[in-house]
Amino acid sequence: MLERSILCLIGFGCSAILTGLIRRYALKSNLLDIPNSRSSHQQPTPRGGGAAFVLVFLLGLQLINLASDFVWALFGAGFLVAVVGFLDDHGHIKARWRLLAHFVAAAWGLYFLHGLPTLQWFNYSLNLGWAGYVFAAIYLVWLLNLFNFMDGIDGIAAIEAICVCLGGVLVYVLQSDLDHQIDVLLLLATAVAGFLCWNFPPAKIFMGDAGSGFLGIILGLFSLKAASYDAEFLWSWLILLAVFIVDASWTLCRRFYQGEKVYLAHRSHAYQYAARKYGAHLPVSLGVMVINLCWLLPWAAMVSAHWINGFLGLMVAYLPLMFLAYRFKAGEKETT
Repeated sequence: MLERSILCLIGFGCSAILTGLIRRYALKSNLLDIPNSRSSHQQPTPRGGGAAFVLVFLLGLQLINLASDFVWALFGAGFLVAVVGFLDDHGHIKARWRLLAHFVAAAWGLYFLHGLPTLQWFNYSLNLGWAGYVFAAIYLVWLLNLFNFMDGIDGIAAIEAICVCLGGVLVYVLQSDLDHQIDVLLLLATAVAGFLCWNFPPAKIFMGDAGSGFLGIILGLFSLKAASYDAEFLWSWLILLAVFIVDASWTLCRRFYQGEKVYLAHRSHAYQYAARKYGAHLPVSLGVMVINLCWLLPWAAMVSAHWINGFLGLMVAYLPLMFLAYRFKAGEKETT
């Protein structure tokens, strides 16, 4: 316990210090996010701060005694996504090359995870074989990109990642002797918390693609690894990730239905409409935290404890979020 606390404190402190140094570098290098008609902020702000928690997490992995295959999955996939995101933060990389790199990173992670674990659907066990690799790769790339899409207002992506990590810790504490997994999740949560010190509304630096994409694929790999311990754990992780999954998926589907070019930048996510409605980022980001801790976490815990069927728990947990997506006009064309 003492070693875990020390590791978390070191991770938090190093991440906070590194973020400050990256901010100084970004200001000197004019690496700024300039507001435009699709932005949710008004002031030029340094970007690329997510590289701080990426470095802290990847280095910290070497200090934790963890099964080597999972270390390689996290390290290789996370490193590749972060590097591509870092390069894109410094100079635009064409979408097709980014997407190719994302699928390569997903394939790397799945190779070391040995594919998609057996899924549980009510009383049926589903082993998808090679098709599971394809399905899991698409899932990982989607999570990677939706974290990028949802990182549009101050603090929201960092708060989401911290809440999901802490939720994962609770799932493991309640059900299994998985101290090594808990250590890694706490390391990631505290490293992101160090960055959040600079990103909390009003943000002094943005995460950038290096950080948001990294969080998406790392949390996705955690969710797949969890399913290898207990098939119900995957449902729990999908519940923990529900805020981002529902908003991003609802928005994408609605924009596609309306005939819009879904790959173009926009600001029609539910959280972006909510931020404009309330005139500030803080209430929306804190609202995401409240939803995660007070609504999603209990459902995820009940599913992992086998008190409720995973799919039913997911549907119950998602329904209010789908209503919020509708209520806040996710995907609707902007009129102003």
